[in-house]
Amino acid sequence: MSLAETLAPPAPAEAMEKVRAALAAKPDGVIEAVAREHGVSTLAVLEATPDDQRRFIAAERFEALWQELATWGTVLFIVHTPDIVLECEGSLPVGSFGHGYYNIHGDSPIGGHIKAGNCKAIYLVDRAFHGRRSCSVQFFNGAGEAMFKVFVRRDEARELLPDQVARFEALKRDFA
Repeated sequence: MSLAETLAPPAPAEAMEKVRAALAAKPDGVIEAVAREHGVSTLAVLEATPDDQRRFIAAERFEALWQELATWGTVLFIVHTPDIVLECEGSLPVGSFGHGYYNIHGDSPIGGHIKAGNCKAIYLVDRAFHGRRSCSVQFFNGAGEAMFKVFVRRDEARELLPDQVARFEALKRDFA
């Protein structure tokens, strides 16, 4: 049984066959779009990608992982819902727990209050997106939907920043 099936009702086998076919036809497609098209969770689609494209991190590591990400400098923070893909560049403020939230405030456009207790899985995702390598840390809720994602940034030439790629690779070693 996959992690996606433990968080939400299992996706029908027929739907997952279509998901796998969609990923085979367009391996660098948008995971959320494939999920919506086939009526399954985003996490179910992510788990249908090849094993080498994703690494699981237990949700209990949320704070330690966040603290590490807060040392990366400017990242790309994305919230992707059916209604908006919100992209914000900034550093992740160091956070703290209080009043049921993980509170992040600082000198960054990224700030607010995260229901960290709703995070049920974290994945390091290293896969192509529109033909280019993309590296992200994705936080999933109990419904198998992405709460938010933290991406390695790109330079002016659209290449991944080497120092952040090295830090991402270290996460694979140290957290997964």
